[in-house]
Amino acid sequence: MEAKGADVGAVRDEDRFDVAAVDAWLRANADGFAPTGVPEVTQFSKGASNLTYQLTYPEQALILRRPPAGAKIASAHDMGREFRVQRALKASFPSVPSMVAHCPDDSVIGNEFYVMEKLDGTILRSSIPRDLGLDAAGLADLCRSFIDNLVTLHAVDPSQPDLAAIGRGEGYVARQVAGWSKRYRAARTWNVPSFEKVMDWLDAQQPADVGNCVIHNDYRLDNVVLAPGDPSQIIGVLDWEMATLGDPLMDLGGAMAYWVEAGDGRAMKALKRQPTDAPGMLTRQEVVAYYAERSGRSVEDWRFYEVFGLFRLAVIIQQIYRRYHLGQTTNPTFKRYWLAVHYFELRCRRLIRSA
Repeated sequence: MEAKGADVGAVRDEDRFDVAAVDAWLRANADGFAPTGVPEVTQFSKGASNLTYQLTYPEQALILRRPPAGAKIASAHDMGREFRVQRALKASFPSVPSMVAHCPDDSVIGNEFYVMEKLDGTILRSSIPRDLGLDAAGLADLCRSFIDNLVTLHAVDPSQPDLAAIGRGEGYVARQVAGWSKRYRAARTWNVPSFEKVMDWLDAQQPADVGNCVIHNDYRLDNVVLAPGDPSQIIGVLDWEMATLGDPLMDLGGAMAYWVEAGDGRAMKALKRQPTDAPGMLTRQEVVAYYAERSGRSVEDWRFYEVFGLFRLAVIIQQIYRRYHLGQTTNPTFKRYWLAVHYFELRCRRLIRSA
């Protein structure tokens, strides 16, 4: 991670922790750790799940990840798992940060945490920085680099012990359809559609797993770090909390749900969080075709993965909106999320009708 495009600033009051305790723990437990002084701490503002900080020493900068205060869903905030996945991947997938240390002891700062290297580069948000230096051809190269990186991840040997332990084997597609359908029904509020026809279609049309490999499960342009010398290339992939073993086309479908292209309408562009509609960026169809070419996998059932990716994103948005609806958060950003849920239901049904 780095400051450009990464929205780093002062630590929020509710997210503060004992910096001296972290420094002391690192000195006692991290191999070869001997910087001078106590670090300056800043916080990354993006992300709605685990909290991310930068620890800046005179000689180096590090990244600390920990769950939010009061987090109760262990599987969603398992710092040890996230640490082990990245450590296991490093040898065969260099685009993960190097891990420094994992602290399972809640007594240090109130919950577990891990520390990793800081990657220097650019993280894209909703628009292309003026000084990035990428023309249309460069942005097309970036899209191809983005997919090449995903193909490389999907080719990693999943039998390594720390990786094999994160999956449940065959039946991934069926588990995902059933699981996300259950989550939507549990999160539904009175002002959003039922999605029953979409869920019925997904249940009836689900294909068998096309493979069982390491998948990121939240692969987006705003979760990758671009090389400082050549921003058309990717040097890092961040936010591994949802990584698992599963169907690679489900991973691609999840990525494409966020992929806004130039020809999309105002509703889709209003939800944009990465600049994939900029001139030169590949369309969703071009991305999928390039993935098929590079991976050698058939995408003949692509409509299913496209619909599922949009449905899954709708569930994520609805889960966030439900918290606002129930008064569990007052963040005004979430006030109109229910309208996005309607939009995604409409897109799913249009895709189903055109199948």
